[in-house]
Amino acid sequence: MQHFEVNFDGLVGPTHNYAGLSFGNVASLSNAKSSSSPKSAAKQGLQKMKALQEMGLVQGVLAPQERPDIYALRRLGFHGSDKEVLAAAAKDAPAIFRACCSASSMWTANAATVSPSADTANGKVHFTPANLTNKFHRSLEPETTGRILRAMFANSRYFEHHRHLPDNEHFGDEGAANHTRFCKEYGFAGVELFVYGRHAFDSSKPAPTRYPARQTYEASEAVARLHGLSDENVVYLQQNPEVIDKGVFHNDVIAVGNQNVMFYHQEAFIDQQRAFAELEAKLGDSMHFIEVPSQVVSVEDAVNTYLFNTQLVTLKSGHMVIIAPTECQENERVAAYLEQLVQQGTPIKEVRYFDVKQSMRNGGGPACLRLRVALNDQELAAVNPHCILTDNLFERLNKWVDKHYRDELSTDDLADPDLLDESRTALDELTQIMHLGSVYPFQRD
Repeated sequence: MQHFEVNFDGLVGPTHNYAGLSFGNVASLSNAKSSSSPKSAAKQGLQKMKALQEMGLVQGVLAPQERPDIYALRRLGFHGSDKEVLAAAAKDAPAIFRACCSASSMWTANAATVSPSADTANGKVHFTPANLTNKFHRSLEPETTGRILRAMFANSRYFEHHRHLPDNEHFGDEGAANHTRFCKEYGFAGVELFVYGRHAFDSSKPAPTRYPARQTYEASEAVARLHGLSDENVVYLQQNPEVIDKGVFHNDVIAVGNQNVMFYHQEAFIDQQRAFAELEAKLGDSMHFIEVPSQVVSVEDAVNTYLFNTQLVTLKSGHMVIIAPTECQENERVAAYLEQLVQQGTPIKEVRYFDVKQSMRNGGGPACLRLRVALNDQELAAVNPHCILTDNLFERLNKWVDKHYRDELSTDDLADPDLLDESRTALDELTQIMHLGSVYPFQRD
């Protein structure tokens, strides 16, 4: 039996915009209300997907959400036709309106937590959509995310889907952005590391004071229970509150792991030695813990370049490659460190740089754009094949983007009723291309 780690990248939606919605995300706030290019953003994402496919990896595509979210606006008291709802919300509650136009579903590392069949009690791949309760604009995503995932992974013989956790910050869950799986090989039983920012039910524990800790310990425990994970293949580790207050809103901004490699910043965690010893013991194999010292790369440089919001992938040759944004290459200190890293004798042998600036300006790097799903060959064969990138799908999606996406979009354009019609037309065609069925609310009325 063969085993794969498939990266399902979020397809950037036709309303990609910079609304500066994410308090605690430095890049998001600093580019608030700038004009964006939905077409460029989508094509940058597709180019990265195609490059990984050409590197020999199995690459998937995850559809975006419908935005503006007219249904959320109606729940908040705006009435009339869609055009009237847009106009009233944009005029009377512009901050709420911008939140309902968020393009954040492109960052599929927050879509869900996934546990492979080798780890779970019933031998199925488990999916729990993240509730994303800490940010209103992201809390609108879980229901549609769940429908999209069920359309992609529909065979109940291999896949099990859970509802997102209760919509309360006591169980704030940010998905795979705070979850990393370690293993000898992707098909072997592994150890799942859940990183959390605070304890919801114990205020005496450490917590950040400036920016919110979005993931709770209690949420991480709940997901582990839902997925049928045992105490022997789970480790919990708390993120350092001080780095959260420096803009490290998710663990994947300060650490990334793959197989037997943990690549992280010196200031990333609390009590990391205990957790790392537990992780290595439960894995039953030696780990490569690669710590980046603060004196070499500061937290600020790590956040600004997304050094750790990189993908760490294993090629067929067995060596690992870091998929990094070009911002890492453009920062003298970070570039020098990465050049030295590949010569250290670890499994990381190469760095490849990609231009994902449209995503970076909104606060997400290469790792934010993908959801990792470990599958064996039977499970892969059971995945909706129209969601796996091929040369034909790549060509069709590029033509689809050219047909439907705007070259430039300002925050003022979000109230344009034509944009809503354009977006719905595009998404309706996309569900046909990807054979998803009626996953969007406008298709289900």
